Amino acid sequence: MKLAGQVECKFSLTEGEAVVYRDKSGKVSPLWLYACEEEHNLTVGLMEKVADPLNLEKAYRKVCSNAGKGGVDGMEVKELGKWLRDHFNSLREELLNGQYRPDLVRGVEIPKPQGGYRQLGIPTVRDRLVQQAIHQVLNIRYEKIFSERSYGFRPHRSAHQALKQAGKYVVEGGRYVIDLDLEKFFDEVNHHRLMWLLSSRIGDVRLLGLIHRFLQAGLLKGGLMSHRIKGTPQGGPLSPLLSNIVLDELDKELERRGHSYVRYADDEKIFVKSELSAHRVKQSITSFIEDKLLLKVNNEKSRICRGHELNFLGHSILKDGSLGLSRRSAERMKLKVKQITRRRRGISLSQIISELNKYLQGWLGYFRYAMMSRKVERLDGWIKRKLRCFRLKQCKRVIGIVRWLKQLGVEETLSWRVALSGKSWWRLSNSPALNIGMNNQWFSEQNYYSLYHNYQTLHRKSL
Repeated sequence: MKLAGQVECKFSLTEGEAVVYRDKSGKVSPLWLYACEEEHNLTVGLMEKVADPLNLEKAYRKVCSNAGKGGVDGMEVKELGKWLRDHFNSLREELLNGQYRPDLVRGVEIPKPQGGYRQLGIPTVRDRLVQQAIHQVLNIRYEKIFSERSYGFRPHRSAHQALKQAGKYVVEGGRYVIDLDLEKFFDEVNHHRLMWLLSSRIGDVRLLGLIHRFLQAGLLKGGLMSHRIKGTPQGGPLSPLLSNIVLDELDKELERRGHSYVRYADDEKIFVKSELSAHRVKQSITSFIEDKLLLKVNNEKSRICRGHELNFLGHSILKDGSLGLSRRSAERMKLKVKQITRRRRGISLSQIISELNKYLQGWLGYFRYAMMSRKVERLDGWIKRKLRCFRLKQCKRVIGIVRWLKQLGVEETLSWRVALSGKSWWRLSNSPALNIGMNNQWFSEQNYYSLYHNYQTLHRKSL
């Protein structure tokens, strides 16, 4: 179909043929609005699909598999099955009549790796069920229009795929990276703008009203309730999808301008060929985000850098497109190991190693593609030294140290030299006696998950 002054364009969004949100003048594209109108007419009765028994059953299984803590009403996930059996019909009736009212959200703060706190909102279990049911219905429709270069919170997409795409851009000449930091993104989403985006494509006023009520549900924190006028706090099943709907407009704008970019959740990276272009694009996109999307860009944390300086999903991007381990990831890993191997924990070494093994297996499973052989070797040696230090301090008395070292096969004179030394536990942990007694074979016998040995087995040079 043709609109005045436009070329012919197929724009059925349900067929996955996305139309850009804005034209070159920066105004909302008439083609996009017209395409949304078609989808709007097809979704007038969408609540029937949300309240469908099969959809609710699927949502119930998903909520149970995700587990998690209960909300303000005290109901735990294991109790949801009984509640659903007793209230299934009334739940469907409330949804279909537009009478469902969400409970308060339990506010929880968790520390960020870079400092500060992230606000989480934990909905009640029954609200999580309803949100998951909505997510399942909407996700099918929105997946068809989301950008191919968006990877976060989407089915059949992963962080490793995002990293692979970023590596391709570096190889193609994108040497400079615009690292955008959206300031408190999940807390700053504008409700009016989000509801406008949703109402453009969704015709069911019952569903729109329910989503709006979820957005405005009060936050209960420290015994005090606060009303929310913006933001989609992390913690509920619906929040990730809503965040992708908000940022899809940014994706489409970057595509319209012809930029190479990768987005994972709110982590946006734009790849350009020159530093001059990077500064120009950074300024232009920042203005678009703040003026059009009504979000905030943290100018202190946003920067222009090279691939090897990047911290994208814990990795840096090397010149040949391969992955490296970012400095921040190495620091976070060491901090976690320090927490596990604290010498005042009062538990056995075997328990420490068991906890450590679980963490190291997961850590290496994620970072196995990074080119970090030397770093891993140093980290492995450092972890073993932490364990030697822990075990040495457990001996406490001089005679205990001597007896223990002799059991490990250390010569008696050398054992006494360590036991009578006035050096700190940490310095002694790297002494010849400790390295002889607690050698690689000893760690293997203790079932320690050797980071270096397993990296050599798991590592693949490319994704």
